[in-house]
Amino acid sequence: MRPIQPPSANRPRRRPDLTLPLPQRQPQIALPLPLPPSSAPPTSTSQLQSNSKPQSFNLSELDRLNRIGSGSGGTVYKVLHRRSGRLFALKVIYGNHENDVRRQICREIEILRDVDNLNIVKCHDMFDHGGEIQVLLEYMDGGSLEGTHISNEASLADLTRQVLAGIYYLHRRKIVHRDIKPSNLLINSKKQVKIADFGVSRILAQTMDPCNSSVGTIAYMSPERINTDLNHGKYDGFAGDIWSLGVSILEFYLGRFPFAVGRQGDWASLMCAICMSQPPEAPETASREFREFVSCCLQRDPARRWTAVQLLRHPFVSRASPGSHSSNNQVHPTHQLLPPPPRPHFSSSS
Repeated sequence: MRPIQPPSANRPRRRPDLTLPLPQRQPQIALPLPLPPSSAPPTSTSQLQSNSKPQSFNLSELDRLNRIGSGSGGTVYKVLHRRSGRLFALKVIYGNHENDVRRQICREIEILRDVDNLNIVKCHDMFDHGGEIQVLLEYMDGGSLEGTHISNEASLADLTRQVLAGIYYLHRRKIVHRDIKPSNLLINSKKQVKIADFGVSRILAQTMDPCNSSVGTIAYMSPERINTDLNHGKYDGFAGDIWSLGVSILEFYLGRFPFAVGRQGDWASLMCAICMSQPPEAPETASREFREFVSCCLQRDPARRWTAVQLLRHPFVSRASPGSHSSNNQVHPTHQLLPPPPRPHFSSSS
């Protein structure tokens, strides 16, 4: 065999026109490096970023005061950051997840740290501590809106507009929440309403599985998500969020779960009520605008449900006076960001 000769410094390139194209980096979906092994000491994700960005929080500086919530995904504690004196919520996610699952959870939470909207609970930091994933969140002193009865349409329109502003922001960034429900809508002393709990959210741009895993709360799931035979087996996560919003808003107005079965009923009863019966409607005593708004959300065909940007222009939401409620001053100025209004066709007979 002829020995391989080292390249000569004076040897010209055979094809000077050839170049190696570099992949285009998309900073908006850039992912952090995998977390260190769980045996490492408590680590903040801010340590995994550039050295030019100082660590924001240290887990050892957080004192747990009391438990403020729990569910299938984890437990939430009210904590005090000793150095600053600020209150936060710390969510401890259950389970000893496999490495691939842990990395995916951490990547999604890391992306959600960049979410910045007045109607979305802020994710401040994340820690990997002894195999547990702990997420430091904005503390909402008013708690969740679960069990709240809001018969006043002006107040309900203000609440709805705030939630829609958050959903519009998420959907514009290709983020699907997938568990919109009253218990995941929080309020603070400023009357700001914010969307919480991204434990089951999915970043569409970052997953191999386009929103087909069974997560969320069945009582607020859309029919086509529960019964995959509907809609030709296709599931649109954005339209699913709108269905969940419609069920939640109608529940606020009625003061009860809007289907004929209880929210905590068995799986079969809930499935039949959601998938086989007609979508619930607002009562005749409600205004025409509210009845139409609910119908725009609770269309059985997901393609006919209005989008968040369309719903923000619906008369039920847009008629709310910006100065009529103190919370309006805190709402993200969504309407300044909206594209030219569409002209969707609405038929109350569908």
